[in-house]
Order: sequence, then C-alpha cells, then structure tokens
Amino acid sequence: MLQHPPIGQRPSLRPCRLAGWGTYLPDEVVTFGSQTRYRIPDGMSQLDMLAAAAEDALRRADLHPDDIDCIIAACAAGVQPIPCTAALVMERVAPRAGAAAFDVNSTCTSFITAVDIASRYLAAGDYERVLIVSGDVGSRFLDAGQRESFELFSDAAAAVVLTRETGGKNAPGVLGSLQQTWPAHAHDTELRGGLSLHPAQSYADGDPSDYLFAMNGRRALLGMLAVLPDFFARFFDRVGLGLDEIDLVVPHQASRALGIAMRRIGIPRGAYVDRVAEFGNMVSSSVPFMLATSLDEGRIGPGDTVMLCGTAAGLTANALLLRL
Repeated sequence: MLQHPPIGQRPSLRPCRLAGWGTYLPDEVVTFGSQTRYRIPDGMSQLDMLAAAAEDALRRADLHPDDIDCIIAACAAGVQPIPCTAALVMERVAPRAGAAAFDVNSTCTSFITAVDIASRYLAAGDYERVLIVSGDVGSRFLDAGQRESFELFSDAAAAVVLTRETGGKNAPGVLGSLQQTWPAHAHDTELRGGLSLHPAQSYADGDPSDYLFAMNGRRALLGMLAVLPDFFARFFDRVGLGLDEIDLVVPHQASRALGIAMRRIGIPRGAYVDRVAEFGNMVSSSVPFMLATSLDEGRIGPGDTVMLCGTAAGLTANALLLRL
C-alpha cells in the first residue's frame, strides 16, 4: 500500500519554471452532434505534430534547440517501437543538442508523470532545461464500430519547456505529486496489437480487432469513481493544501463524464477546465493542451497554483500540484 508522509513531513518544493509552452491542433474538424473533434490529415504524422508543438514551446521560452539538455516524450502510443519517440523528436527538432532523450508512458496521464520526473532531475541539478512533448493520433487506432470511443478522441500535440530554478518560499515548481495504478482494471481500455503480444507480422492471420482501440467505458468509469475519493484525500494530505488554495484544476479531458468525476472528489464547476465538447479526449496531450490554453487565455499566470490530474488506462490515477 502507498504511504503518504505523516503530518509535518510534507514533500519539499521541487523548484522549476514553466518557461515555454506550445500546441498543435489539426485543421480537419469532424462533429458528432454538439461535440467537435480534430483529425490529423493523411499526409501528416504524429512526429510532425510533436515537432510543431516543441518548436512553438522553444520559441516561447526564447531558447535555441541546442540549449535543451533533456527531451522527454510522454505519449500513450509512440511513433514506432524502436527507437524511443523522444529520440525521433530530437532528430527533428534539436539534432545537435547533445541532450538525453527517453520516453515516459502512463497513457493519458503521461505528461503528468513526465513533469514529475523532470522536476526531480531539475531540482537535483542533473539538467537545466527539459523539453516535454506529448501527443497522439488516436484516430488511426479507432474502431468505427465502437461509437463510444470513435466519437470521443481528437488528435493533438502539446509541449512545455521546464527550466531549473533556485529555491525560495514562493518559487515556482512542483509542490507535490501522487500516482497509483489499480491493475484489476488494466483491460478496461486497451490496444493489444503492434508489439510483442500481437506483433505486426501476425496481423494477417490474427484478429484485426486486436489492432484497434477497445474500451469498456462503463466499467472504466465505475472503477475510476470508486478509487478517486480516497486517492485525492491522500493527495491533498500529502501536499498539505486544500482546494481553496488552488487557482485552477486542469484535469484530463477523459469524457463527457468529467463533471461526475469532479463532483465525486468535491471540485465545484468553475474550478476546473472542461472543454470536452470543444476538443474531446486528446489522450496524452489533453492535460498539457488545456494547461497551455488556460495560460494563453489568461485564466492562470505566474504565481498561481495549478493541479494537473487525471485517470488513465491501467487503471492509473495521477495528480501533481504546480506553482507557476
């Protein structure tokens, strides 16, 4: 069982600054009733989206690509099995950076996990400037016969640059984090084919459905609602802050049931971002895209405290408190 620090032993601030952010949203739009979704065109790749978002983030941070010393790709499904997606992003965006490059995957909450990891490297002084990229092309894995998922997902990408920061009482950085997985729900949402269980060469003789995304939405939702209250109670106890001290909650835009999940953990409407109708579930880019959008729209800014959170296949719950 996960243990949280006892009272008086809260996690210390991991100082780091959100120096830049960028997004990419395809031009192609499809609608399902009142729901708007985005689709990558045939001539574009996931890597194209990730590179565009990364370049945007570097421009905002006023950094040259060679300034980056670590690149983390935080995607649910990468560009190819080998090498890691981060290496391919580095080849495209910062080929002479001399940086470390690796992938992090907790599916839809991969970005939160990557920020958690990056903040630890930055606080330790191992790196000075970390580029995190997230994005998926869910539309290329969807089963048109499974309406629930087919009408939910959008293609998009987002990126941030985190830089090392000196500490201080009100310094920007990560105030605390918590992640847990409940494997009893591991198969509620899955994509089985493409790697070692069902290799690509087995497609012709195998079950084509193994190579398409499958989701039992009701079971996933019920599993999530069962674990979230205790998970967030432990999270708030760990960080030593209450909801009234958080300026904005940026959750993964999992589905139209987002409001139900937020009410379940006591977060009132207006205190969190809900843009599911406009953008859908953007998989790994969902949280960073909404974070960037909130910054661009002036909803949050320097000094504000933001909670990044969400659930993902696994079943995984993830939460991180970030002071901008």
